[in-house]
This record gives sequence, C-alpha cells and structure tokens, in this order.
Amino acid sequence: MSDALEADFGSGDEAGAKPTYTAQASSLRQNGHVMLKDRPCKITEITTTTEGKHGHSKVAIFGVDLFTGDKYEDVVPSTHDCDVPNVKKFEYMLVDIKDGFLSLMYDGGDTRDDIKCPGGDLGNEIQTRFEGETVHITVLSACGEEEAIAMKIDPKY
Repeated sequence: MSDALEADFGSGDEAGAKPTYTAQASSLRQNGHVMLKDRPCKITEITTTTEGKHGHSKVAIFGVDLFTGDKYEDVVPSTHDCDVPNVKKFEYMLVDIKDGFLSLMYDGGDTRDDIKCPGGDLGNEIQTRFEGETVHITVLSACGEEEAIAMKIDPKY
C-alpha cells in the first residue's frame, strides 16, 4: 500500500485515543464529565431552561476541575456539542516514595516514578501508611494530566 492512504486522525495518547469526544449538551448529566474553559471538570449541577422566544433551550453547566478543584460554569444551547474528557482511573501498588514522587508498580511488574505525592491529608496518610502496610494508589487520568486521588490498604489475612 502507498503512503498516500495513511491518514492523520489527530493527536491522541499512546494508545491512540483522543483526549476528548463530543456529546450534545442536553445529554450531559450531573456527576458526569465535561470540558469547561478547556479544563476537564466533573459536573456538579446542570439545569435546562425552557425554549425562549428565539426557540432554543439553554443548558447551564456547573463543574469542578478534576485536578485543581477550581469551579467553572458555562451556558450553551441544548443542541450545542460539548467536549467531554476521556477520564480513566488506574490502580497501582506503591513501591517507594522518593523526592516527593511515588514509585508505582503496574500489575505486570513494570514501575513508573512520575506521579507526585499529593499534598494535604492524603499525602500525609500515604507516607504514614507506606511504612508498614501494602498501599494501593488510585490515579486519575484526563487530557494528559494525572494525579493520585485516593489510596487503599490491602487487608491483612
């Protein structure tokens, strides 16, 4: 086959998936996800107004940034296409904490060392629990950003 048949399908991550997809504003639901002001957000509230004299109902979307906690809002026509982030959660076993970064192990045994140890109570608890227990870290991934958002301890048998 010739190279002329190859197509550029836009930028995506290593698996070939695009960071967002489109969905009609009227199909969005509370606790779902949407891009607001070019940031991946969890929808905290969504309201729809009835058709006005110009014929279009509006959707007011309120959300919280998945990574910074900042609040955003937008009002769009109900037929408008909105970008929705591809949000994924991964769970890794914590192997080490070094220089403020978590060393995490995949199921296959490979490790990664590029996730920052979170601050606040979660970060303190991770560091405290890591000393004597098997800790699993949940990492949230969306739009090229990743962050440790939760931890759990393996039950002792």
